Amino acid sequence: MSIRNFIYHFITITSHRHKVIYHCFKAGIGFQGLFHDLSKYSPTEFIEGIRYYQGRRSPNEAAREENRYSLAWMHHKGRNKHHFEYWTDYSVETHQLEPVPMPVKYVVEMFCDRVAASKIYGKDKYNDSYALNYYNNKKKVRRIHPDTAKLIEYLLTMLSEKGEDYTFAFIRKLIKESKK
Repeated sequence: MSIRNFIYHFITITSHRHKVIYHCFKAGIGFQGLFHDLSKYSPTEFIEGIRYYQGRRSPNEAAREENRYSLAWMHHKGRNKHHFEYWTDYSVETHQLEPVPMPVKYVVEMFCDRVAASKIYGKDKYNDSYALNYYNNKKKVRRIHPDTAKLIEYLLTMLSEKGEDYTFAFIRKLIKESKK
């Protein structure tokens, strides 16, 4: 582990977190956004992030290549409800872990997370279709509840076709409706 990796990893996760918070306020879930990804600063996630930091992709990917798993990711997904992987449970019908529907407020936070990550990691390549393209590239290997997939795809497509202002206005209405 190097001081360089420490600094750059800290800057990356903090920049991303601040961008998500900004988007959560735009979406009408600002208070929820303040707690976004705090687990990334825990020793379990932060130390692995420093150790495998490369600057061009998630340190979790490098950890998986070396260890066949990422302890940071397993810790992270189990504590952050904006990840669809959190929303699995044992099914009495199939006797397996199966995806369950996510509440709207967490799908919205997932949207904010994906848009922020696209901006941080895509840098000058970012456009309003970036997050949708990234999502679609991983679609075949993702185990996500169909209702959750339908909503996140709808929001990412809306962003791609109608832009941020329109999409965040729609999301604010969606949040209000979900609270009724």
